[in-house]
Formats: sequence, structure tokens, C-alpha cells
Amino acid sequence: MELKLSRMESELNHINPDLLQPSKNCKVLPLMVTLNVGGYLYITQKQTLSKYPGSFLDEVASRKRQGVPTDSKGNPFIDRDGPLFRHILNFLRTGELILPEGFQECGLLVREAEFYGLERLAEAIKEHERTRGSSAETTFLEVINSHERSQGLKVFCSDPDFIEGLKGRIVQVSKSRLDGFPEEFAISSNAVQFRHFIKSETGTRLVLKEDNTFVCTLETLKFETVMMAFRRGFRLITSLDSSKGSIVHCEGLHFIK
Repeated sequence: MELKLSRMESELNHINPDLLQPSKNCKVLPLMVTLNVGGYLYITQKQTLSKYPGSFLDEVASRKRQGVPTDSKGNPFIDRDGPLFRHILNFLRTGELILPEGFQECGLLVREAEFYGLERLAEAIKEHERTRGSSAETTFLEVINSHERSQGLKVFCSDPDFIEGLKGRIVQVSKSRLDGFPEEFAISSNAVQFRHFIKSETGTRLVLKEDNTFVCTLETLKFETVMMAFRRGFRLITSLDSSKGSIVHCEGLHFIK
């Protein structure tokens, strides 16, 4: 037995001591940090918390901030909203604001971001709110036959851009028949009223009451409006007097988006 032990000692003495040291190519695991945020434990890398130098979390991770209490396990304790902190941490990890569908606490999350000194995150949340508010607003479109001046046509839309687009499209349609589009119609930011048009023959074409100049059919105007509505993502929800078999013959069409 003694002979075996002395032989082992002799062999160990001849081992290169560098082999007993960690390899220079071995990557050391990044320093991990455990935070207690409002009773919720989060474990992440120190470099994640330090992504924005000078922020509250950077100073906690680097131990530059004084007076940070600790919990019973010695973890830094931050007396803030624990569940919301996951969105803070995800932003630090990805550099993007990713919120679940239907998230309703943007106002509170902005205050949390401001507390942690993450101005870029706060601005991203505010932009998210502005975008969601504009996209959530319902847009209405109504296309009805007007009886103020015989068989005219009225188009109303809560989105002024649709009215401007419609006017431009009608000009293109009419230019294939005329040198220019007559201006004898009422237009506002939300409506176009073709109240100066009458039918010269039932079911055929529209003419100007003043000089009987040929323009186009009522059905053509309505068809262009309907096609533009579909191209812009509107959905048809009601159609009055649809028994005539064609959407352009309906007296009233209502769309939403």
C-alpha cells in the first residue's frame, strides 16, 4: 500500500501544474444578480441591469447606490410593483417594448420606467399608447342616395383622408370622359354631397342641371366609392333596400373599420 501511495505522489509531481488551472479559453459565467421586487424574485445577468448606465438598476447591480435594503436572503429589495417589473426586465433584455395584447396598465408602467430612470422605455410606452389609441378608434363610412336634389349621392366618412382620396379617384374616373371634373358639388372634410346632379334618363347617366354636360352614371360614382372602401379595409355592415340584387343599387350602404 505504501509503495502505491509513493508512486502516485511521484506521478503527481511530474504533472504540468498549468493543467490544474482553468483553461484560458474557458468562458467564465456572467455574474448573476437576484432582485426582490415587491416580493417577486428576478434572476438576471448584471450586464442586463447595467444596459443603461446611470439608471437605478445599473447602480444597484454595480452596488453604487447607497441605502438599498436587502431581504432575509441578502438580495437587494426594491419596493415597487413586482409583476410589472417583468416588462422592465424584458425591455432591458431585448431592447424592445413587448406587451401582451390588451395590456391596460401603460400609465402605471410609465411611472415604473421613470422611477428606474429608463427614459427610452417611458417614451416607448407612451408611443405605444398613442398608436393603440389611434388604431382602436372606429372609422365610419356611409354612402346614401340623396333626395335633396333629385337622385344625387352623399358620401360621409369620419376619416377625412378617405374623402380626399375619393375626390382624387373621381377626378381620374371623370377625366376619361371629360377634360376636367366640374366643381359643382359640396365638399367638406368629412363628406361629399353630389346634390347638383340629376338623371337625364332613369337608370342611365348623371348630368349637370345647369348645362346638361355628361359626367358619369350614379352607379359609377357609387361603385368607385365602394371599391375604395374595400381596398382601405372597410367592412360592409348594413345595406338598405338590397333586394335589387346589386350593391351599387342599394339606397344606403354603411361601413366600419
